[in-house]
Amino acid sequence: MDHFLIIMLLLIVIMALSEGLEQHSSKLAFLRRARSSEESSCQGWKDFQVHLSGNTHQYKFEDLSGSVSLAWVGDGSGVILVLTTFRVPLMVVTFGQSRLYKSEDYGKSFTDITQLINNTFIRTEFGIAIGPDNSGKVVLTADVSGGHHGRIFRSEDFGKSFIQTDLPFEPQQQILYHPRNASSLLVISLNKSLWLSMNFGDTWQRIHEKVCSVRWGPEDEIYFTTDSNELCIGRGALELCRSTDFGKTSKVIAQNIFSFGLGGKFLFASIMTGKGNLRMIHVSVDRGDTWNMAQLPPVGHEQFYSILAANDYVVFMHVDEPGDTGFGTIYVSDDRGLLYSKSLERHLYTATGGETDFTNVTSLRGVYITSVLSEDGSVKSVITYDRGGEWSPLRKPENSECDATAKSKDKCSLHIHAAYSISQKVNVPLPPISEPSAVGLVLAHGSVGDAMSLLNPDVYVSDDGGYSWIRALKGPHHYAILDSGGLIVAVEYHTQYHSINTIKFSTDEGQCWYSYNFTDDPIYFTGLASEPGAKSMTVSIWGYRETLISQYWASFTVDFRDLLTRNCEDGDYTKWLAHSRNTGDSTDGCMLGYKEQFLRLRKSSVCRNGRDYVITKQPAPCPCTLEDFLCDFGYYRPENKSECVEQPEISGILEFCFNGTQEQLQTTGYRKIPGDMCEGGILLPRKIIDLKKKCNNSSSLVNPPLDVPQSHQSVPTSPHSIVIFVTIIAILLVIIILGVLLVKKYVCGGRFLVHRYSVLQQNVEASGVDTEEKLESSAFSSSKPMYHDDSDEDLLE
Repeated sequence: MDHFLIIMLLLIVIMALSEGLEQHSSKLAFLRRARSSEESSCQGWKDFQVHLSGNTHQYKFEDLSGSVSLAWVGDGSGVILVLTTFRVPLMVVTFGQSRLYKSEDYGKSFTDITQLINNTFIRTEFGIAIGPDNSGKVVLTADVSGGHHGRIFRSEDFGKSFIQTDLPFEPQQQILYHPRNASSLLVISLNKSLWLSMNFGDTWQRIHEKVCSVRWGPEDEIYFTTDSNELCIGRGALELCRSTDFGKTSKVIAQNIFSFGLGGKFLFASIMTGKGNLRMIHVSVDRGDTWNMAQLPPVGHEQFYSILAANDYVVFMHVDEPGDTGFGTIYVSDDRGLLYSKSLERHLYTATGGETDFTNVTSLRGVYITSVLSEDGSVKSVITYDRGGEWSPLRKPENSECDATAKSKDKCSLHIHAAYSISQKVNVPLPPISEPSAVGLVLAHGSVGDAMSLLNPDVYVSDDGGYSWIRALKGPHHYAILDSGGLIVAVEYHTQYHSINTIKFSTDEGQCWYSYNFTDDPIYFTGLASEPGAKSMTVSIWGYRETLISQYWASFTVDFRDLLTRNCEDGDYTKWLAHSRNTGDSTDGCMLGYKEQFLRLRKSSVCRNGRDYVITKQPAPCPCTLEDFLCDFGYYRPENKSECVEQPEISGILEFCFNGTQEQLQTTGYRKIPGDMCEGGILLPRKIIDLKKKCNNSSSLVNPPLDVPQSHQSVPTSPHSIVIFVTIIAILLVIIILGVLLVKKYVCGGRFLVHRYSVLQQNVEASGVDTEEKLESSAFSSSKPMYHDDSDEDLLE
């Protein structure tokens, strides 16, 4: 009986403990959901509405302008210039008005400074040209009726005053600043002359005529194309010129130019082959002194090349598939920009509109996101963490369920909406955003399933550079990153005619959100504006209001400094190992040859990083592994695989020519990722193949012919010399034949691998090649502005 009572008591205790554990587990599960769910009741300020309402500033623009342009002047200056314009075409005459406003307090208040530009109408297509760095220089291009001269207004004091300057020409484009010296300006006039000013537009000198396009180089060079016909419509017959002394002298560095562009240390040119309308890409790494054809696999005449991204280490090149397929293959270059290996197949890139979802995640090195077009026609997102070495699907967010596109409700992935979705009129207001100062933080619209969905997307946030995600907001939103990631703001987006009066904000990287009513009188929302660089604590909500007889612009600027009053201290930060998979071994976190440990703000810390915040990181080298290597030319890495395999479509003879001369070829199917800093570790044996094959000099298509003095005096040749010469040639031919047979049998295993020039040249010359050379800004390691368009029809110029 006693034993029975003891057993019963034990059972009661066990049941009670079990129930308690279940309740505790449920509580933990609730807390986990609460940290990642928009609808959860997060702990925070109960009086934030009071703090923010006292720091919300409204400005009403009292004019009838139909458009508005906004520009930040300087870094941390708080100066914003706003240009409003209103135009009415009437018969053959256009009536217009523009007004210029200035704010010195991050948009909290504005002053109408139109009188500083003599109430002149400003050309909106040229916008507000802001000088580089923190120069405080501004140029406005006026619309002058009649005559053949132009007019600009110049400011050197952040818009406090403007100087009117009449030009001896009429500008064709916006004035171009030197990337490091804002006093040096370039512009092309309507009559195709190139003009230079060295004193910030006070005086100008014409340095060349018949100019079609111009770019500043990375140093003090000026690159420009010229057309002898002055029309600039016969692209493909242009000359590329370079000046290194600010236009005093210039040199023709390439001919038969269709277009050109700059990216990192690379100078690209789209060159006519001389056979019909065919063209191909050439690359120079010495500012145009020497050129080489980009060694890419052959393409058909209806295909195109597109430079997705470039920096001093690597070039991402898209090669279109034959036919109007809407996809192609991404190839990644070596550090010379010449040798390319396959990185990603079926990369989505429409041939009609030129849309691609290729996105550089600037908050973590080596990370890119893009979309692939599956064989069933569905669009899926993939991500690479090692600069194109491997691509994989994005991990499913823990707090999201698979949608109707998924075959399994448990196994699916996240798909990111970007430029392609926007072009297809999917309800996506913004592409993904990230900031270098907000380490690991990414905001994007997406859907969760087996493929991208056309339904309303939600907003997803990653705090580790894209390795993991949470659903942060339901439905599409405009969003912005503030305070180096310590603050995120968002405004709900509506496609219909809908007014808003609420802005949402989060201080823990999107886990908890608070809604703030910034006005009692809603506005029709048009966009968010925050200072570039994501260091500011203020954000402006722009929109307009309508009455029965009028419409006017309005802005609301919210300053969060009174809400986050405490400056972050050492205890507010925690150590974070980038690219960590929590494996616990010595190589955890290794990426591109080294690991980085950052100090990051704790999600529970309610404080501000401040404008002076500097990223703290500790790099450490790693031993080399297969992940530190790309596949060499003729090899590729299948999706979700680490080994490189030979491309089945490549066959022929191993050849490689550089600068028109034969080089030794070394390959095992792998080559180190450009910029990778690994040390020691895996050793890949190199196979050295020395082919004594004559190379065609591709640079003859690019470089202008040199005037070589010809000798008119003949030199007699003795019969003995001829015999020796013929004997040497015969011996060399035998060596070449034996070498080719040995390569075929012992190196290629009975197969031939086409590696570069001759076969490639034949295919390229038989095809029409489009190239894109305007380069995407987010993909560059430097802060210089670059561009990205659809093909070399608009691309390099």
